[in-house]
Amino acid sequence: MSPQATRRRFSYLELLRTTERFSESNLICIGSFGSVYKARFRDGMEVAAKVFHLQFEGALKSFDAECEVMKSIRHRNLVKIISSFSNDEVKILVLEYTPNGSLEKHLYSNDYILDIFQRLNIMIDVASALEYLHFGCPSPIVPCDIKPNNVLLDKNVVAHLSDFGIAKLLKD
Repeated sequence: MSPQATRRRFSYLELLRTTERFSESNLICIGSFGSVYKARFRDGMEVAAKVFHLQFEGALKSFDAECEVMKSIRHRNLVKIISSFSNDEVKILVLEYTPNGSLEKHLYSNDYILDIFQRLNIMIDVASALEYLHFGCPSPIVPCDIKPNNVLLDKNVVAHLSDFGIAKLLKD
């Protein structure tokens, strides 16, 4: 991802347009507290827009927790937050897009096959991210929701941990 992409700001109208009004055709997945949509911009940039379902109890807390956790951490095996949008009616995180989807999709589908080396590299990537979260951050972070659906694979099948909505920050 280019350095300019990591500093980009998005308006709500721009996110509406690039996801085709959060249409089902751009829906990547639905989680406990939100839905994730693919957004494609005219300049070719692709991102994932995580729209929180504020009507569900815990969604606002999940948004706040993800923002708190992700604002101070950087690691090659963590999904990057590019931007966020927040007002009284809507909360959206704009995340790096991982075109190969979730590890779950690859493990439980006949359409995708991971060879032994890819599987080993994915395990190393996840272990590296966990080591960073536990020992490399100023305050250790416990993700609390590691599962194949929250391990996302980029175009090179490098694993990135995602979904820190129920993560715990361990204070001194």
